[in-house]
Amino acid sequence: MKLLYFILACFLTGCTAPKHSHPTRQAVLTLKDAYKNAFLIGTAINPSIVSGDNQAVQEIVLKQFNCITPENVMKAAVINPQPNVFNFKPADDFVAFGEQHHLFIIGHTLVWHNQCPAWFFTNADGKPNSKQEQIERLRQHIQTVAGRYAGRVNGWDVVNEVIDDDGNYRQTSWVKAMGDGDTLVSYAFRFAAQYAPNTELYYNDFNTWKPGKRAGIVRMIKTLQQQGIRIDGVGMQGHWGLTYPDKENIEASIDAFAGCGVKVMITELDVDVLPKPDERITADPAMAVGQSQDTARKALLDPYRQELPENVQAQLAKRYADLFSIFYSRRDKLARVTFWGVHDGMSWKNNFPVRGRTNYPLLWDRQLQPKPAFKAVLSVPAQ
Repeated sequence: MKLLYFILACFLTGCTAPKHSHPTRQAVLTLKDAYKNAFLIGTAINPSIVSGDNQAVQEIVLKQFNCITPENVMKAAVINPQPNVFNFKPADDFVAFGEQHHLFIIGHTLVWHNQCPAWFFTNADGKPNSKQEQIERLRQHIQTVAGRYAGRVNGWDVVNEVIDDDGNYRQTSWVKAMGDGDTLVSYAFRFAAQYAPNTELYYNDFNTWKPGKRAGIVRMIKTLQQQGIRIDGVGMQGHWGLTYPDKENIEASIDAFAGCGVKVMITELDVDVLPKPDERITADPAMAVGQSQDTARKALLDPYRQELPENVQAQLAKRYADLFSIFYSRRDKLARVTFWGVHDGMSWKNNFPVRGRTNYPLLWDRQLQPKPAFKAVLSVPAQ
């Protein structure tokens, strides 16, 4: 009866239950929610995620991200390994997955010297292509791949990693076959615009924070624009470390590229916590080396075989917080931030620049638990 009298009294007087009787849980934000008014949040994915074979990781992707990039399935060596031999299914599945879940889909990549078959550079007689033969090979490839996904892929990394740190063109197989870098880039973007007319077209590269490379990319963008060739954005690969690059150079490059009137994106973001075997090593996969047989050197270069110490975990979290503070402060100039993978176990950094190491560069650990770095990134917009 006492309970009945209490309910009746509350009805008559308008009293409410004590606040502590119905605790309100604050909704846990996702990355894409936290940055929804700033920029897209993306990740690189592989066929096991697309297919659902790795369902736990797929669930993280769908919950946390609104943009996807394929790690490998759209590269020339996968799609067209031999003349007249095509393997489109993994790329088809990737695009269909993005469409099904209403994700912003990045195609990666049309022109890159790595993971490109040697036959791309020879003619039917097995001799090196002439310049005109190479231009035609480029056209056919872009028509075949970009044309297949026209209207379905939202953005293409048209040319990947063709500028050197000094701002000049790297003498890659593509550049040599075309005669010079300007010729390669202009034809690549012209063909991409022709066969993927409603798709954003990007240039993508590492070490874009270096002043010399920054200047070379700006020159390339302006050269294309002066020729009336469309380029919509620049991807700044974020294969960075705990102490490099510095804030000033990251900001300077974002500002310089945005000043050209194109979109700016942070792509392929991961933070290496392991020491470099050689400071001259860049993010070029061709520079990967094997494990040292010297026990002391192996221990020096691969120090966290079992787990990442708490103090380094804290450094990683702070580094990610600092980077996203830069990104968020320049959200008017950034269109997207894409991580190169979801969890530590799938990261290419376990095999680069030294193969077989145990690295910890991403926001989820090998057990798919969010790391302190995840919480640090999530908290930046609210600060």
